[in-house]
Amino acid sequence: MDNVRERVKAEGLSDSSELASVLKSEILNLLGEDVPLQIKDEKPYTILVLGVNGAGKTTTIGKLASRFTTSGHRVLVAAGDTFRAAAEDQLSIWCERAGAELIRGGENAEPASVVFDAIHAAKHRDADVLIVDTAGRLHTKKPLMDELSKIGRVMERAHTGAPHEVLLVVDGTVGQNALMQAKVFNDTVPITGVVVTKLDGTAKGGIVIAVNAEIGAPVKLIGIGEKLDDLRDFAGADFVDALFADETAEA
Repeated sequence: MDNVRERVKAEGLSDSSELASVLKSEILNLLGEDVPLQIKDEKPYTILVLGVNGAGKTTTIGKLASRFTTSGHRVLVAAGDTFRAAAEDQLSIWCERAGAELIRGGENAEPASVVFDAIHAAKHRDADVLIVDTAGRLHTKKPLMDELSKIGRVMERAHTGAPHEVLLVVDGTVGQNALMQAKVFNDTVPITGVVVTKLDGTAKGGIVIAVNAEIGAPVKLIGIGEKLDDLRDFAGADFVDALFADETAEA
């Protein structure tokens, strides 16, 4: 906003349509260049997925798995959420739809142990991608956050460079709470990218601007529905245009 005020003063702007243009420009500067999610040479390429319950984490994993299998990659998914009874069953349904293999632990299995076994299974089966699910732990529960940190350490020891990608799934309909979540998750396991879900309704997901500025991780993907192919690469220019669509029309 300081930059906006300086530009308004320097350029002598007074019309609301001109102000919208300046705002859009400054937001794009904050978001930075688009950084699409890409598999690199490491095999298996490991993706750790974080997020609170209800953010759309399981759905996002299913869509990610489908994206990779559709492009010809062999995908394994680790059922690292052993705290919620229905988590594995929901993940199993998505994996079946996506054509991915699910690695489960036994009843009451330790999440880090499940992930460790999944990495070795991915190597043994020559998988291209391993996607790791985690419990939808609330950032107020320290023992669960400690478990998440342990998963990160186990992955690092079990496979060079792992986790290669750490994605935080954020519900596009929530506000400042998402910023708090991002801070705590990033302190536990450094986040490399953000996925914004539920942008198929009236939500515009403006909170991701603050999340991006706070943790420095780019938005890489957006979820726009419940279908397997309803996962899109994030395009900053399109996102900003959508943010200002109503205001521009009114102006």
